[in-house]
Order: sequence, then C-alpha cells, then structure tokens
Amino acid sequence: MKFGTQVNSFGADWEAISAYIGALEGGRWNSLYIADHFLPPIGDRGEHNNAFEAFTLLSVAAGMTRRVELGTLVLGNTYRNPALVAKMAATLDQASRGRVVLGIGAAWFEREHAAYGWDFPAMRERSDRLEEACRLIRMLFTAQEPVDFQGSYYRLQQAPLAPGCFRTPHIPIMVGGVGERRTLRTLARYGDVFNLNGWTIEMSLPEYRRKAEVIERHCAAVGRDPGEIRHTIHMPLRLAEAGDRPPGGGSEWKLGPGLTPAPASFLVDRIGELERAGVDEIIFQPLPDAAYLQRVEDEIVAAFA
Repeated sequence: MKFGTQVNSFGADWEAISAYIGALEGGRWNSLYIADHFLPPIGDRGEHNNAFEAFTLLSVAAGMTRRVELGTLVLGNTYRNPALVAKMAATLDQASRGRVVLGIGAAWFEREHAAYGWDFPAMRERSDRLEEACRLIRMLFTAQEPVDFQGSYYRLQQAPLAPGCFRTPHIPIMVGGVGERRTLRTLARYGDVFNLNGWTIEMSLPEYRRKAEVIERHCAAVGRDPGEIRHTIHMPLRLAEAGDRPPGGGSEWKLGPGLTPAPASFLVDRIGELERAGVDEIIFQPLPDAAYLQRVEDEIVAAFA
C-alpha cells in the first residue's frame, strides 16, 4: 500500500505549507496532492482567508522535492481550457522528471464561479464537458503528431504537445468523482486512476467493492482492461486521543466525513482490508501540521512498510 496526503492550501500560510511539504519529502510518503479552489471550500474558514492556486503551488512543490508524486485532487475543468491544462501538466512533468498525476473533475463549487466570473453550467453539461476534456487531454498526451479536435465545447487545430509527457506511456489521468452513469464511464474510457472521495461518499469496504464492480462493467463495455486503472481512496483521518471513545462495528465501520476518532491500530486494520480488496494508495486529507503528519507516518504508514 502506498500513502499520500493533500497539502492544506486553505487558511494556511506559506511557512506551514513549506514545512509540510518538507516533511512529506523526507518521510515514507509516496505522493502529495493539492486541491483546486479559489475560495476556501470549507465554510468556517471564510471566503477572505488564503486559498493558494493549485497548479502554481504544485509547481513550487516540484522544485522543493525530488521523489514524491505531485497530483491535483482535483482540478475543476470549468476553470481552465483543457488543452492549456495538458500543456501545463506536460511542462511540470518534464521539470519534475515524470512525477505528475493529473486529477480533473467536473467542478462543483458554484460560489467561486460567481466570485471570479466563470460560467457554472448545469450538472449534465459539466459532465459532458469533463468527458470531452478527458478525451482531448488523453489525445494530446498520447499523440505522436499535432492534434485536430472538433468537440461540442473544445477545438484544436494541428495542436502539438511539445514537450510531451516525460512519464511513459503518459501522465496518469485521475478522473474525479464517483457518479456511476457518467463519471465512472468517463474514467473507463479516458482515465488511469480512480479516486473514491471519502468527503462525498461513505468509505465502507462494501461501497468500495460496489464502485469497483461498476468500473469493471464500464471497462467491459468499452473494451478496456480494468487492471489498467489504479484505485485510490481520499480518506478523512482523525486519530484518537486519550479519553476518546473507540469506534465499534468492525469492518462495517464507515470511514468518511463524520469520522469517529479512531486508534491507529483500528485504522491499520481497515486500510489492510482495503488493500486486500484492490486499493493501491490511500491519500489522507490535509493533516493539521507537520507534527501530525509525522505521527500518522509513525503510527499508520510505517505499519505497511
């Protein structure tokens, strides 16, 4: 099992972010991820608090590190032209020597669209745009020649991607979201990484298995080997402190936004079950600070070394 974590880019200052990235690079961690929002998406932090732009911050992190993967969890497709996103990702992949994971989703935070003057289409159109964007990005990542593309929303005319991806065969595309009819179908067609987001859905073992079965069905329908898709989980985490009531329910206990404080041993057992079921990587929520990150590494990550 591999482990990563998001870096807190909301309501934080640069000194705290820098210390967190340094601790990640120096530890047993496989990856760091940045969320993509222009206003803090968590209400109690306030709209006027810091919200670092995702791709700029990821690029700075690339220069501070040498080994960890660098990902977006996930970019909002409505914020940038997808051909520009492909160009940005390939540039960073070259500079980081093949460490980029491009996560992209349909976008959901209506308020920041209003704040910055971006259109916020209905969910159906955002899903259509995401599917078309993933198709376009994959074409640019894999084409040997300049790309022509005529979609409903995006168009390319003899567009080269030079330099292309450093990583072979190309930068992995993580398709954000768990919608079974549209999003997971887009993943099966154009994606390389599935992410079960514990902030939006329960993270029980049966629910993970159900989503994995949906992905397999979509892969069968489009002639894709489901083994080509890596499975990750974005996991909220709260370690139990002295005096906290331990959780009950065994493997049926649900990891998610209503997370009960849990002993490390309990979490190790649950993560072990997910590993045996086919999960490749756990990506923890942003942890409070570098000291807490070290505690999670010592008490959970080390158990899988």
